[in-house]
Amino acid sequence: MSAVWRAARAAVRRRKLQTFVIGLVVLLSTTTIVVALALLDATSAPFDRAFAAQQGAHAVAVFDRSSVTDAELAGRRTGVAAAAGPFEQVTLDLGEGAGPGPRGPMTVVGRADPGGPVDQLNLWKGRWPTGPGEVVLNTPPADGRGAPPWMSEEVTLGDTTFTVVGRAYSLSQTADAWVTPEQMTALKPTSVQMLYRFSGDVSTTTAVEADVAAVTGGLPSAALIAAQPYLVVKEKVASDIGIYVPLLATFGVLGLVVAIVIVGNVVSGAVVSGFRHIGVLKALGFTPRQVVAVYLVMVSVPAVVGCVTGTVAGSFAARPLVSEGFEGLGLGGGIGAFPWVWAAGLLGVPLLVVVTALVPAARAHRLSAAEAISAGSAPRTGRGLRIQRRLAGARLPQAVSLGLGLPFARPGRTAFTVAAVLLGVTTVTFATGLADTLTRVSAIEDRASGQIGVRPSDGQRRIAAEGQAPDQGGLPSATSRTDAQVEELLRGLPGAARVAAVAGLTVPALGQTQPFPVNFVRGDYASMGYRDELTAGRWMSAVNEMVVPSKVMRERGLTVGDKVTLELGGRRTVLTVVGETMDGAPGPPAAFVDWQVLTELAPDRAVQPWEVHYQVQLVRGGDVAAYVAAVRTADPSIDAWDTSHLSDFAVTVISFSTVLALLLSTVAALGVFNTVVLNVHERRRDLGMLKSIGMTPRQVVTMVLTSMALLGAVGGLLGIPLGIAAHRYIVPQTADAARISIPAVVLDVWHAPTLVLLAVAGVLIALVGALIPARRAARLRIAEVLHNE
Repeated sequence: MSAVWRAARAAVRRRKLQTFVIGLVVLLSTTTIVVALALLDATSAPFDRAFAAQQGAHAVAVFDRSSVTDAELAGRRTGVAAAAGPFEQVTLDLGEGAGPGPRGPMTVVGRADPGGPVDQLNLWKGRWPTGPGEVVLNTPPADGRGAPPWMSEEVTLGDTTFTVVGRAYSLSQTADAWVTPEQMTALKPTSVQMLYRFSGDVSTTTAVEADVAAVTGGLPSAALIAAQPYLVVKEKVASDIGIYVPLLATFGVLGLVVAIVIVGNVVSGAVVSGFRHIGVLKALGFTPRQVVAVYLVMVSVPAVVGCVTGTVAGSFAARPLVSEGFEGLGLGGGIGAFPWVWAAGLLGVPLLVVVTALVPAARAHRLSAAEAISAGSAPRTGRGLRIQRRLAGARLPQAVSLGLGLPFARPGRTAFTVAAVLLGVTTVTFATGLADTLTRVSAIEDRASGQIGVRPSDGQRRIAAEGQAPDQGGLPSATSRTDAQVEELLRGLPGAARVAAVAGLTVPALGQTQPFPVNFVRGDYASMGYRDELTAGRWMSAVNEMVVPSKVMRERGLTVGDKVTLELGGRRTVLTVVGETMDGAPGPPAAFVDWQVLTELAPDRAVQPWEVHYQVQLVRGGDVAAYVAAVRTADPSIDAWDTSHLSDFAVTVISFSTVLALLLSTVAALGVFNTVVLNVHERRRDLGMLKSIGMTPRQVVTMVLTSMALLGAVGGLLGIPLGIAAHRYIVPQTADAARISIPAVVLDVWHAPTLVLLAVAGVLIALVGALIPARRAARLRIAEVLHNE
């Protein structure tokens, strides 16, 4: 064993470049594998893991306070693994201070603390309420930059104004807000809430409902008001996660395949290039098993160093990518660590290296010393010779013809190299198309929402929607202008081309179990770009028509042509769904309905200006900053901000797709680098002979780069269609997982200039990887090479 170790250590020291290449390739490949597996792991049941970490409620049961006592509820334990409550509960109308979006009822629960055996709340900002007039809102965790920008410090629930002292998150969605039990008593609740975790099967809604029936058996028939299984919330969260799953899975699979191809190419090439050394070892008395052991140790030493470093680097690189995608959904507890991914990097990659090296090493095991020495020289006579002769007869420079023939000498190695470039170009193509699609989506949304958002103050401290702090002068005063006067002011300022007003409300609808979210719109909305978001049907042309976002269409089971009856204040109106749109106005998805419908349903309703979100589109070339300043100068109680920016989702996806595309392209370039290093090593004698008959260093570089440029061109031409196919398939899958539809125009991103640049990308990957070893080949000394041979 000591002889094997000494021989392997000597080989590592002697082949410093090869050792460095193996270590570097394994490092980057391990980094890619760890990132890829982390992304795939993040898409695997993140809700279940976060739900378990929070001890989420399998069922939220609401009981009538007058029909059941707290003692009866607390004492029932049939099939229950854990329970929390009873907590008093009341439903209050949301008034001012909660930010933009449709108003509606909120469930408020009295709770002494955020802990307990069930539904352990994530109090991620502030503190828990301790006195009257204090409330904690249920909000997904922010990303470390503080509360979402539209949140205020006060909120009106019913007729009571509360100070927001904290923000917590319940993955089980057991409440919209929490107050102290003493405060809840003052609100005169009529219902109580129990939270249950069951010990039996909870995999289906039917199973959970059976558990609820068992635990409530024997109670008065009117005691149970409602029960919500956790699977309802899980389906909602799954739709949000679904936006990321196809994208993460695509990059994950590409990363795994690229890493495996490159590691296999590098390691097998290192062993094949050492056949001559294997023959020498056999001639010195090493047994076949000892020779195989020498080469397994030789490639394992740099591989172990590379995989340890790559695992650490991949873990650090994966965390921000995963966090950006999921923590805003409140799943921080479900994506924390992935130990099996670390094990795959630390154990799986070295095993892959050993298995890959074992295949060519087994061939060396069977060869005699003379055959191994012969196999370790240049490729066998006749391999690629016919193609080389044909190229020699072409009217091409000699260096170019020789370079074009080199890949055919080692077809196996060439296939590995083409595969690496192909996958690199596929990744770059997919990432490019994805970025273009998301940019187009954001551009369409920007045109629809105008360039500037405006919201008058209601007199409460509020952070502007663009994330800037309010003026330092204290609480902004409420605007004295009416809704009509605010619109008149916006239209009268220099540069304004179009102005639209949007009032978001939730309106009861006949046949719908939940109030219908509606954006009542007026002004120039029809010409602001909302038509570009249509995915089916047409835009509104009459007052009794409505256009509905695709997410609401799916949630409510609607199709174009259906009728929806809205009811408000005892009045009803029937609207026809004439179109489906990708998205709604700012805020949660809501149907577009003409403002006149609101006037007909609630003629006595006085819409306050702070209930309206105004959108302004400037004339071509208009100065957004100047207009925003003009609004604030004209009325300091009216806030305005620039809305032209990419969404957080677009920024996140474009960022990590760019990072992973660069990483995989680098790994592919290293695969080319390795191929050229091995080719130069094997052809030292040929290069020496060519230089001795007059080939200049520049011609040597040209020959080597030409051979790799050919492989880059082939890989690029094959990778572009695969990348386009992935884009055409994955992007609609992503939209479908998010339960939205997208216009066909956002997928039409492939044009001749883009395709040419992508084809060039394959050549560039190959040339970047080949440049350094090509220049090293050009510096070979004739006498030294021929003397060594």
